[in-house]
Amino acid sequence: MLASTDGWTICGQGHRHWGRAGAAGLLLHRDGEDGPEVLLQHRAWWSHHGGTWGTPGGALHHGESPADGALREVREELGLTAADVVLGARSVDDHGGWAYTTVLARPARPIEAADLRLDGESDGVAWLPLAGLDGVDLHPGLAASLSRLRPMLENSAK
Repeated sequence: MLASTDGWTICGQGHRHWGRAGAAGLLLHRDGEDGPEVLLQHRAWWSHHGGTWGTPGGALHHGESPADGALREVREELGLTAADVVLGARSVDDHGGWAYTTVLARPARPIEAADLRLDGESDGVAWLPLAGLDGVDLHPGLAASLSRLRPMLENSAK
């Protein structure tokens, strides 16, 4: 059954978005050998912007905080729980009447992509180097937010 906030909406910029109450996703990051790495999902072909790489995320439920929504989505899509991650900074991409909140997080334990349980919304999942994301077919929303997210990720490196 769909939550009352599932569905398409048009933002103040004239873009079509899923999630009438906005959306959120979790951007899990870790220190890699050559700098920060991020865990991205390869979106299923049938989904909005299918075939691109993006954060696990989706529509917020009525009254749900972006952090809670991002945790719910990463549990549904990758099988990770709140105990598996440590939440960090948030970045809001506000389109006027609709917003996507990216919640940054670090692993609370070692997490390998091959060990994750994917649902039907993902064709794959991988740790990708932040420095190499310009050469990856990113979800348009993530691609548009990368200039704002990149410094946040680089500054959070240990």
